[in-house]
Amino acid sequence: MVDSRRPLNNPRNNDVEELLRNAELRNELEPFYDEAISRINIQHWPLSMENEFLAAMLAWEQAPVLPIYRWFEPELRPPRPDMLDDTDLHDILWEVINKMHQKRIILDFTDHLSDRELYRLIYRDILPSREKKIDSGRNYLHWDCTGTSSDPEIWLRYYATEEEREAWAKTYRQPLPEKSEPPHHRDLPREL
Repeated sequence: MVDSRRPLNNPRNNDVEELLRNAELRNELEPFYDEAISRINIQHWPLSMENEFLAAMLAWEQAPVLPIYRWFEPELRPPRPDMLDDTDLHDILWEVINKMHQKRIILDFTDHLSDRELYRLIYRDILPSREKKIDSGRNYLHWDCTGTSSDPEIWLRYYATEEEREAWAKTYRQPLPEKSEPPHHRDLPREL
């Protein structure tokens, strides 16, 4: 005998739950609706995938914008770079890198920087940077340590593939820097 008070675990019940969740997410996203949302064609996605996407959008919209050092409890406030000798700096650098990874912050393209240069970049640019703190457990914040927004030479010299270098040269019609191996190899934590 089936207990009529307990919902059956069948596809129809899951469909109803997904539809209800979809309506709830769309309702919560309504204040944030703009043309960017309407450009994404989610009509042919399975409902569970659409709900996952809408939940990620809602998390983005509701996430607080905080300096990265405030993402930590207690706040991540390492010593100033000029206060550290090379040995202490190296140890603290790796401690900070690992703490940042725990908050899903990934440092990309660091091998051209010395430990001191990387520590200085983290201390002066990354930790005070105001970013959306999304606690979904799935998103990563990737920090490009080449500074390519102003000058792509570092990326082109050390990190770009031959195909990327050729495409860049063709697009911008400028000479390429000589391809080189980065001087400081690091095995940094990556996405899990």
